[in-house]
Amino acid sequence: MARFITKQKNTKNVIPGSPVFVGNQKEENTRIRLIGYDENELEEVELETINELENYISKYKRLWINIDGLHDVELVRKVGELFGIHTLILEDIVNTDQRPRVDIEEHYIFTSIKMMFLNKEKHQLEAEQISMYLLKNVLITFQEKQGDIFESVRERLRNKTGRVRNYNTTYLKYCLLDVIVDNYNFLMETFGEKVEDLEDKILLQPNKNTLQEINKYKIELNYFRKAIRPAREAINSFRALKTELITKKEQPFFNDLNDLVQRSYDSVENYKSMLSEQLTVYSTNVNNRLNDIMKILTIFSVVFIPITFIAGIYGTNFEYIPELRYRSGYFVMWGVILLTVLIMLGYFKYKKWF
Repeated sequence: MARFITKQKNTKNVIPGSPVFVGNQKEENTRIRLIGYDENELEEVELETINELENYISKYKRLWINIDGLHDVELVRKVGELFGIHTLILEDIVNTDQRPRVDIEEHYIFTSIKMMFLNKEKHQLEAEQISMYLLKNVLITFQEKQGDIFESVRERLRNKTGRVRNYNTTYLKYCLLDVIVDNYNFLMETFGEKVEDLEDKILLQPNKNTLQEINKYKIELNYFRKAIRPAREAINSFRALKTELITKKEQPFFNDLNDLVQRSYDSVENYKSMLSEQLTVYSTNVNNRLNDIMKILTIFSVVFIPITFIAGIYGTNFEYIPELRYRSGYFVMWGVILLTVLIMLGYFKYKKWF
């Protein structure tokens, strides 16, 4: 299954603005969760149908609506109708290969970004698209499947810790983005340790397994880079946003978020360069080992050439060979052979060939 590119065959010849699910279905059933809150109260419910939302829109000062399961295009369309979301944005929400970006209008901010996970069974990175649609008092998040990395934010809401209950939904959106970016850094630290551990393996005893590890980490970092580079551009765009949805009180948080994602991006680039250097060192070490082996074999070959020459002469079938009648001829031949070997080895040592 392709990881870097999602096939877009379902969108061929489709009218722009027509939501069509693109990607792999990761959830059998959709799930609608709602958290209504203000400074004093909080209610957390799971809705059966989207129609129940109308009962909560005016009930609470702030709402966080989370929808798991993008394959249910009809549900996404109903949410769009209820909150006036443009059909082009709905089309981007259900396209799981959407490039991370930020769109802004007077009354909303739309953000699409990738959440990264480490699949411990496959030992590889996986990405899930999350879309955030921010209104004045409502934040709607769309995820591909159940299970995310936002439980710490939910706990802050439940326990009334931090600023999240006292600030508007813009700050809640910042908190979610902050968790996503923090997870980027955590994953990079995890991969960074493995990449740095490769240095000892390369220097001490490089083998085929070491080469496979280098190539594996290069692929994973390229996959990470595919998500984090546009995410950096998207988050950086918050600096230039001029909207009433982000006040002067909240702007510094988004500026800090930009520094965090830049750190993740720099880490990806640094470890990519490190892996390239490690691959060069690995190739050099393997070539050096091969050269050492070839040097030894060449020395043995060169030493045995004159020995073979001498043995070949006295292995001929001519009747008259003067040395054959000497009583000590056999020992003389061995003496010549050993002397020849010692002279050649001494010469090689003098030339520092070994």
